[in-house]
Order: sequence, then structure tokens, then C-alpha cells
Amino acid sequence: MACGHVLFQIMPSAPPSGDPAPPDGMLPVSAIAELGMRDLGCYVHVPFCRARCGYCDFNTYIPDRLGAGADPQAWQVAVGQEVALARRVLGASCPPAATVFFGGGTPSLLAPAQLIRVLEQLADYPGIAPDAEITLEANPETLGAAELKELCRAGFNRISLGMQSAVPRILAVLDRGHRPERVPRVVGWAREAGFAQVSLDLIYGAPGETLMDWRVSLNAAIQAQPDHISAYALVIEPGTALGRRLTRGEIAPVDEDQQADSYLVAEDLLTAAGYRNYEISNWSCGVGSRARHNLAYWLGANWWGFGPGAHSHVGGVRWWNLRHPARYAACLGAGHSPAQAREVLGAEPRRVERVLLELRLADGLPLGVLTASERDRLADPMGRGLIEVSTERVRLTLAGRLLADTVVRDLLD
Repeated sequence: MACGHVLFQIMPSAPPSGDPAPPDGMLPVSAIAELGMRDLGCYVHVPFCRARCGYCDFNTYIPDRLGAGADPQAWQVAVGQEVALARRVLGASCPPAATVFFGGGTPSLLAPAQLIRVLEQLADYPGIAPDAEITLEANPETLGAAELKELCRAGFNRISLGMQSAVPRILAVLDRGHRPERVPRVVGWAREAGFAQVSLDLIYGAPGETLMDWRVSLNAAIQAQPDHISAYALVIEPGTALGRRLTRGEIAPVDEDQQADSYLVAEDLLTAAGYRNYEISNWSCGVGSRARHNLAYWLGANWWGFGPGAHSHVGGVRWWNLRHPARYAACLGAGHSPAQAREVLGAEPRRVERVLLELRLADGLPLGVLTASERDRLADPMGRGLIEVSTERVRLTLAGRLLADTVVRDLLD
């Protein structure tokens, strides 16, 4: 049984093609009019890492190889300038951020003071809602108890740790630079510091990983007692270290059947431990522990992505920033938007995106989003046990989660 594409990327490694973005960054009036209709999220891309993981194809850089004008201090100044740009573009009608997410890269590679300064700028504009979810992605080796306390006091209330595996041999294959025993220690420090939510990220299907290895990782994650666990199928992308090893024949291609088996093991073990799947790759210990920022992506909310290569979406307009930190900073320093390109989505592309994204959720998709011909086609996947259809919604079954891409492709007009 082949596994569906369960790794969802908000910020893909290579930017899509698009239309020229205006130098002043201004948005159509129709997009601004939608600001108050949906929650606003803020994503902050920190593009720095100590080393590049073997599977990573995100927009990341090693700071000491970048040269002048692209270091973390220059990044911090440029992000502040992009916050000022957002103020000019979105104006006074912009709602405060319901979620803030610092991703990367390795945000925890920066000093807490640098992260806190950016958070303070966002608190000034667009503002941060009193009950906002404020997440920091982190490598377990780059945070200690003192740093966690400082970040929590400043307002960070959710931490997402890149655990990936509890098996040293698999961590080595993935080029991950942390020790498995470090993860539960950092989880404990985060709890002591006062973080409301702790999440762990896992990757399955690495070359040489057995189902027993995967069970070891799942059980270690469960024993750490996080509020939330994400489990992503490894995708070996061209241009990554693993991609080059695959080309040279040093490792075998991804075994999709084994990945499907690994997914089913995850569902069994996590469900037995009290976690519930709410999106194909995500499990939480309760509704309040779901990742609100990621849910905003899946539900078509508005968000502004700050930082090199970050993607944004407001009112059906999607744009993406220049990728290299030096070019990003230079553009903002000259008083221009750092957007590389953008696209304005019409009603039909937005509807199709709803189908693609909302079907990933356990809550499913409202039937009214589908066309009449698409509703007529529901009988086939329902007969194959891939979806469940009620009077109001269509949902993927467990079997359907494994074949999500196929279900959507066959369903859409």
C-alpha cells in the first residue's frame, strides 16, 4: 500500500513562478477588505543553522559562510523593516495576530534577546492577541533551562522540538546533531519554565530504519509526554545530501509500503497513548493542544511571513520573499518590498485549495465546497473505504489518509 504525500510544506524549497510583485508591496483593495474576516497569523523565518540536515531542502544557511550583510544581526534589522512595511500595507484595520510562529532553520540558534526583540516588534504591529499561540521551533541541543525561562517570560508559550528519531543510527543518517537523551530533558525544562504547550516532530522512513526502530522513536516521544506530536514521512528531495547519496546509489529509495506501515504503527501507538489525529501528520492530546498556527494554514486564514524566502497570504493574494538573506536585507534597506513574486488567486483556485487542505483535517470538508460533479464522484472512494460522507461533510478514513493525494486528484473536476 503506497503512502500518500503526508509532508505538507508551507514554505517550499524552490519558489513557484508568479507575477511581478509591486516594489511598495501594496495589496489589492479586495485583499485588504478580507483582513477582518479571518484570523491573522505571523510567521517569522529564521534561516540559520549550525549545519544542514541531510534531508533538508528548506531555505537555510550556515551564518559564518554568508559574509557581511547576511548575519543574524542584519537579519534582525531587516525583519524589523519588514514589520514596518506590513504596517504600511495592512494599515490600521489589521487585526492582532492570533498566532505567531518562529520557524527555520533553527530559530533557537539565535540568542533569546534577538527572538524577543522581533516578538516585541510584532506586539507593536500588528499586535498580538491576549490568547495568541506563540511558537518557537528548536533543536534540542540549542536550548537550556535558562534560555527557556527567558523566552517564556517574554511571551513564548509553545515550543516545537525537532526530535526526528530516538535511534542514534537514524539520527546519523539524517545528519541530525542532537543526542536522543537530550529531548526529554528539554521537554522537562520547558514545563518548568511555564510553556503551555510542547510539541515533538518525528520523521519516519529514513534509509535503514526498521519498524522496530520507528516503534522505539514513537515510544520515546510518548514517554516524554508532549501535548502534540507530528510525524512526517521522509521525502528525499533532489539537491539535498540524501538526494545526492541516492543518486550515487549509496542508499535505497524510500519504501512507500514501509512508510505506510510506519504510519499505521504511529496511529496505533499514539491513539493508545491518548493522542488523536486531527490532520494527516499531526496528533494532539486534546482539541486545545492542536497547532493553531498550522490549522490557520489549512483553513485558509491570512498570514504574513517575515524573513528571507517566507511566504504570505492575505485575501487571496500570495507572495514570497527573496530567498538569500543578503538580497532580502538589501531590498528592505532600500525601502522596497522584499517580495520576489506573487499570485492573485481567483475564486476557483481558492476553492480547489480548500479541497486540498481541508480534506487533510479530521474534521473534513463541507460538502458544499464540492461541485455537483465532484459530489457525484464521492461514491467511488466511499465504496473503497477511503472516505466517509455525512449529510454535511466528507472525511478521509484511515485508509484514505494513506492515499490522500490520490483521493483528491480523482475527486476534483
